[in-house]
Amino acid sequence: MIEYRNLKVALLGAGNVGAQVASLLIEHSEELAERVGAGLELVGIAVRDLDAKRTADIPKELLTTDTESLILNADIVIELMGGLDPAREYILQALNSGADVITGNKALLATHGPELFEAAEQVGAQLYYEAAVAGAIPIIRPLHDSLAGDQVRRILGIVNGTTNFILDRMHTIGATLDEALATATELGFAEADPTADIEGYDAAQKAAILSSLAFHTVVPLESVYREGITKITLSQVEAAKRGGYVIKLLAICERLVDAEGIEGVSARVYPALVPEDHPLAAVHGGKNAVFVEADAAGDLMFYGAGAGGQETASAILGDLVTAARRHVMGGPGIAESRHAGLPILPMASIRTRYQITLAVNDRPGVLATIAELFREHGVSVETLVQSVASEPEGENPTASLVIGTHEASESSLAATVTSLAASPEVESVVSVLRVEGL
Repeated sequence: MIEYRNLKVALLGAGNVGAQVASLLIEHSEELAERVGAGLELVGIAVRDLDAKRTADIPKELLTTDTESLILNADIVIELMGGLDPAREYILQALNSGADVITGNKALLATHGPELFEAAEQVGAQLYYEAAVAGAIPIIRPLHDSLAGDQVRRILGIVNGTTNFILDRMHTIGATLDEALATATELGFAEADPTADIEGYDAAQKAAILSSLAFHTVVPLESVYREGITKITLSQVEAAKRGGYVIKLLAICERLVDAEGIEGVSARVYPALVPEDHPLAAVHGGKNAVFVEADAAGDLMFYGAGAGGQETASAILGDLVTAARRHVMGGPGIAESRHAGLPILPMASIRTRYQITLAVNDRPGVLATIAELFREHGVSVETLVQSVASEPEGENPTASLVIGTHEASESSLAATVTSLAASPEVESVVSVLRVEGL
């Protein structure tokens, strides 16, 4: 057997994930070489500060601040710097030099993915990104390869461990959102500034990546509808539990046909009620899970660690082995499929269910008035639960109504809520949550 030359690997970034990748690559170099059919030589690690403290032992002679020279001397470049710039410039430089690139940079892919994939295609290089969504969970390769002959209809994903940890604490031990966030920060699940997580930005980036891949269509980040979890209250979580639901922040990617018969793509992120018997309801702590519905394959569930240095490093090394094997076998990279070119449908086009909680006047005729508002907008009521009336001092007696709807268009449901809020019989719209997974 003819031995293939050693492949030169450049690593950009030596943070938590980068340090773990370097450490595992050095430690398991012989075994990885056996799997690939060629040696993998880590030729350097680009860093900003040569003397910064690392989370893993890395030979100091590998560290360099000369990123451009390192890139030009590599067969495979692993980008783990994060952020948009200069990561974008370095990846483009690597691809244009003919090197394959591996990245876990979800923000960059969601923002500049089409540009990067086009650059790779132009020179026959390959861009790998398994670590960009759901950490150690293999979801990119299954969508890219295993399901390439099928038609994916919908993806429901818990793709942010921080928000899942927070909502799970609220559900299981009765913590408030602020208490659960404080615990998440203390344990390292949440960053000092948790905005990207709790406002849904992180999940939206992953939704853009997943929907682009699953539906062979460019889905820009700005077209992903986004709501975070900051308005979720403990009372909502407890009410969900009583009704047989769990609240989860979901990234939903869906191929659907709108009311005008136009087939398109919807990508959205919001907190939703998930039935207790749905597999996603059993995803606890900081774990991630992706539930895929496909025409031929049926329902598929991918579950595991969505973050963490060693866990994410596993996905990076998996891509590295795949990239190295391609070098050994020869042939150009496989271009990303964007052939479908489906339109991105607005949020008003989706069909879902609502659970609406109202504080209403407790007097005869109120239910009839509310039922008429639903009828006017073509929304059918599936369930209605009324609490015992209350009579606070100095106020009119009120009652609480929890109304579950049948499936309807988002535009009709939203119009119904607007009418309810304006009705003199409604003291307040206490909460509105969508129901998914039925």
